[in-house]
Amino acid sequence: MFFDVGGATLTEGHTVADLLTELKQRRGCSYEQISRRTHLSRSTVHRYFTGQSVPGSFGVVERMALACGADKADLAALHRLWQPDQEEPPRLPEPRPGRGRKMTVAGIAVVVAVAVGVAFSLTSDEPVRTNGTEIASMMWSAQPRRIPPEYFGTTINSTTGKMPTFPIGSVRLWDSGTLWHNIQPSRDRHDWSTLERLVSGAERNGRAVLFTFGGTPDWASPAGPVTVYGDGSRAAPPDDLRDWDRFVRALASRYRGRIHAYELWDMANHPAFYSGPLETMVEMVRRAAAAIREIDPGAVVVCPSMGELWDPAARRTMERFGELGGYGPCDAAAVKLYQQKSADPPEKVTELDIELERSFHRIQIGEKPLWSTGPNLDIPLQKQLDPELSADYAVRFYLAGLHMQFARMYFYSWGASKVPVVLQAEEGPPTKAATFVEELQRWIGGARVHSCGHGQFAGLADNVWQCRFDRDGAEFQLWWTHEGTATITAPEHTSSVEHLDRTSRHIRGGDTLEITGRPVLLRFT
Repeated sequence: MFFDVGGATLTEGHTVADLLTELKQRRGCSYEQISRRTHLSRSTVHRYFTGQSVPGSFGVVERMALACGADKADLAALHRLWQPDQEEPPRLPEPRPGRGRKMTVAGIAVVVAVAVGVAFSLTSDEPVRTNGTEIASMMWSAQPRRIPPEYFGTTINSTTGKMPTFPIGSVRLWDSGTLWHNIQPSRDRHDWSTLERLVSGAERNGRAVLFTFGGTPDWASPAGPVTVYGDGSRAAPPDDLRDWDRFVRALASRYRGRIHAYELWDMANHPAFYSGPLETMVEMVRRAAAAIREIDPGAVVVCPSMGELWDPAARRTMERFGELGGYGPCDAAAVKLYQQKSADPPEKVTELDIELERSFHRIQIGEKPLWSTGPNLDIPLQKQLDPELSADYAVRFYLAGLHMQFARMYFYSWGASKVPVVLQAEEGPPTKAATFVEELQRWIGGARVHSCGHGQFAGLADNVWQCRFDRDGAEFQLWWTHEGTATITAPEHTSSVEHLDRTSRHIRGGDTLEITGRPVLLRFT
């Protein structure tokens, strides 16, 4: 018997351990990474991969394979190598608490669909309709974790101090007249007026504030290249880092207890925003984190955000920052989690998951929470989307982040009227997108998320996504597609389906339900 795996030909003399090792090498996984994804100890993973011992069930084999990016053909090959007398029904791994973003990969398709608590099935006489876009993703299941209000964030593109008139948990200050260059126009003078309006406005509305550093003053780096903002601010670090120290301390002292978190630079891996040596940025992070913790111990220190991450060179710069120790002083890491084109489904970003996992594994940053703090450089300049599609995409932006287990998601943006998806122009009413985001927060804000899954590895059709939640002991689920439609049979004990326009209707288990790109909520008795 011969079959191919990742370009290598295995024969019947090979074992499950041989094939697992092939998968591990193909995807560049480490034992530690596989351990985190499967909730097996590192030593156990090592024994299974080296053939020192054999798992007691094929479900364990499959979990390890999926953690290495196995596809259906790989799983079939593993099953052919599996000894029949060792076979038993696969089981989901036992979840365990953890504050990191990556949890466990669930078992095989049908088993996952049943094990998540409420069974799902596609009707046999109604085919899935899709135009063929494929998005690679997986299922995770974990110790339930609460979704805090601050998870739902938006960047504020305004200098007035006005805030969204629809609920939102947190606001990020950028493109808001709050660059370092704006606040400190000369070495001996600060102008806090714009920042004060914004922070006060957020306080009145109960929104947590994320302040983002960037835009070195021209006096602090006279020869530095200018930023893209056209205001004379510089992309270079200050010539004298003591100027940086003084600004950070002045800011943290003035807003102690009022600014919730500090993002220590925007897009630090892009020369239009930061053009200096990474070693200097790492030193700036170290100094700023120490100063903020001394002055305001309750504030969250977020490392400089990294963008354009579809580009391997940009990810490599991010990794180099980590290799230099840049992530050590921070409470959270920040990236720009946006699709390459605004017209792409928001779920497209989940394809970055394995790349981000590899990068952060290489630099050993541990289990720091991940925050998404904005788009790629050209997203704000792209064509505006249809209002109906915008409404769906705005909601699914937050759901995609939930699927990837991000701790905070900042939509881009509020106040602007010429971005691809408009939530609310500063002087206008909330759009349909904003009202849908408000309803999503009513649905899942404060609830606990148990699992999210997509496609075949979660027992779903290729275009279908699902997340499970509970609030006060009552379970509910969200369902949607990233394209096209799918017809499902309502799970047992289904009592109602709710829509983002606040309409609802009673349904029963066994009823058919069409799922589209507009998420729906299923409640159960």
